[in-house]
Amino acid sequence: MKAAVLFSGGKDSCLALHIAKQKGYNIRHLLSVIPRNFDSFMFHKPDEKLLKKQAEMLGIELIIEKSKGLKEKELDDLKKLLKKAKDKGIELIIVGGIASNYQGSRVEKICKELELKFYAPLWDYDGEKIWKELFENNFKVILTKIACEGISSEFLGKIITREMFEKLKKLSEKYKFRLDFEGGEAESAVVFMPGFKKPIKIDFDIIREDNYRSYLKIKNIKWMKKKLLKK
Repeated sequence: MKAAVLFSGGKDSCLALHIAKQKGYNIRHLLSVIPRNFDSFMFHKPDEKLLKKQAEMLGIELIIEKSKGLKEKELDDLKKLLKKAKDKGIELIIVGGIASNYQGSRVEKICKELELKFYAPLWDYDGEKIWKELFENNFKVILTKIACEGISSEFLGKIITREMFEKLKKLSEKYKFRLDFEGGEAESAVVFMPGFKKPIKIDFDIIREDNYRSYLKIKNIKWMKKKLLKK
């Protein structure tokens, strides 16, 4: 069965891709909707240059659909994207959703309309299980955006180690944010995972909008030395 992954380049879509490949799915395309605004109801706003570099490192064709990011109307852009995938022979859509019924139900509905299969390998995972699998499979994850009380800008752009995760865990207990960031508390990007030809390193500035909201502005993308990838 020919499959495509709804792909933001973040930890969840990358882990969903990895699990699907381990189960033998034939991943032919990565599908990304890129909204103009930072506050889309459905989609993260990845850096397009980084997204393309991730696809290059995975050796999987990337198909992008731009969107204004308007509530409900952005679903029309998603439908256009999934129809393009179907026209290329795709039969199954894989998503990295964990707990968002708002997102999952809408993607699944469009899949049904287009007679595409729908697979969410991470559904009902809790935050700790997500991170456990990321660490065990040697994923390297950075935070690209924070948008809640409790996560400081010190976490931005750095590979999240087990030690840093323990700090995040304590902060989540204090400030009550989700460790999987499914409520929009933060966004992530994967700079290395199983299947990457080479690891990625980025140069960036941190843009601070207010006390709780900051994000990375990526200036350059380089290669990381493999010796930095030890577990």
